[in-house]
Amino acid sequence: MSKPPKPAGRPRTGARVAAVQALFQSEQTGESAETVAAQFIRHRIGAGEGAEAFEDGQVPLAHIPLFETILKAAATRSEDADAEIRARLSKDWTLERLDPVLRALLRAAAAELLSGKEPPARVVINEYLDVARGFLDEETSRFANGVLDAMAHALRPAEFAR
Repeated sequence: MSKPPKPAGRPRTGARVAAVQALFQSEQTGESAETVAAQFIRHRIGAGEGAEAFEDGQVPLAHIPLFETILKAAATRSEDADAEIRARLSKDWTLERLDPVLRALLRAAAAELLSGKEPPARVVINEYLDVARGFLDEETSRFANGVLDAMAHALRPAEFAR
């Protein structure tokens, strides 16, 4: 994974950065999201300071309850989240073909969008686009934007009817 964004003063963004990292790690190692969450809370969240901490995979400032909520939702709603992501991909693309970091990011976002009305869909899109810009190149970030926007409109149409 490349250098994550620096959520200085933004603990909710930090929670989302950590969630994407944890979902990536869970997929790569085969460990459960619960196991990875415990590892992150013990060793990565709140550890270190400054840019060096982020480069070492630390997330100094992260809202732990939100981090845990995202991981739990991603684990318990994984089939629903994957179905929502697949529905937004072209016929030529499969979920498995996506970059694993992008896949983790989209799963975290889908889990939040599927979990209710909070936070607002536009907040979810903006937060995960910030995370995407830290991990992914510009073209992949634009792709993520398209998938996030389509997913949010499909899952929460009332929020866009105004």
